[in-house]
Amino acid sequence: MHNVKRTRQSPEALAETKLREKSKIDEYLTLTDDVLSRKKPDWSKDAFQLTQSLLQINPEFYTVWNYRRNILLNGIFPQSTPEEINNLLSNELSMTTAALKAHPKVYWIWNHRSWCLENVPDGPERNGTPSIEWRQANWDKELFVVERMLDADARNFHAWNYRRYVLANMPTRRNETSELTYTSRKIGANFSNFSAWHQRSKSLVVLWESGQLDPVQSKDEEFELVSNALYTDPDDQSAWIYHRWLIGSGENKEQLEREIQVITELLQEQPDSKWSMESLVHYKRLLLQHHSPDSKALKRECVELLSRLMDLDPIRYFRYRDLTRDLDY
Repeated sequence: MHNVKRTRQSPEALAETKLREKSKIDEYLTLTDDVLSRKKPDWSKDAFQLTQSLLQINPEFYTVWNYRRNILLNGIFPQSTPEEINNLLSNELSMTTAALKAHPKVYWIWNHRSWCLENVPDGPERNGTPSIEWRQANWDKELFVVERMLDADARNFHAWNYRRYVLANMPTRRNETSELTYTSRKIGANFSNFSAWHQRSKSLVVLWESGQLDPVQSKDEEFELVSNALYTDPDDQSAWIYHRWLIGSGENKEQLEREIQVITELLQEQPDSKWSMESLVHYKRLLLQHHSPDSKALKRECVELLSRLMDLDPIRYFRYRDLTRDLDY
């Protein structure tokens, strides 16, 4: 790192550091050999403990995660009661929670958690019917855990993907309006949170398709929300992508013209806003495509914007040039 004074280690200290590193490598290699060199399947608790020791050193060793699950399925679960299995899986979830704190983006840890949840047994019978008590408790706790992960890193796309998985598979589904509230909070904290915008779009589609939310009114509210984001940071692409998703194929002429006016006013305030210019070109081309195919004024406006973009963003010069040619102006 720059401007950080380096401390020179003595030859003795360097030798001691190398010795510690060699000791860790030797331990890891020994553990790996113990786990993988067995001649026949070993589903014992000793083997189970060895996998844990190895995964604490290297949580990306997916073969060992697979082996650990096989030990549970073939060696431990058959000798356990449903309550004991539930406790074992709860311990697995606790173990991987600790692992995620150090390695929040290791796919195999998230994958093991989902496997654990999917194998939680039914709870004690209620009136002759197996209850979902244990499963619901574990899934509820899982949603809490993933929310804490997103509090620590609101852009962790692994955690967002996992959150969608949890919400889709909970024994008792949550209302999608609660997810809108959650994404509102995340977006309010940081307009640049692409994953939160994406999650919001998924929830809205469900609410629209199920008739729980009026598409026309709610879209107007969404445009107001995203416009605040655009004016706050016009250089961030997250809100622009969401805005383009809201516009869709551009069949609503009134909506298109209204949003074009909003972005035009933004461009007047921020004359070098590349995203404003690109969006105006895109939306005006949608007007040409669906509503005013012969408008020379619209074509001229697009060409002028593309010309400014060629100067402002020379890396994409040929893209803008090809768009200009497509306008046949």
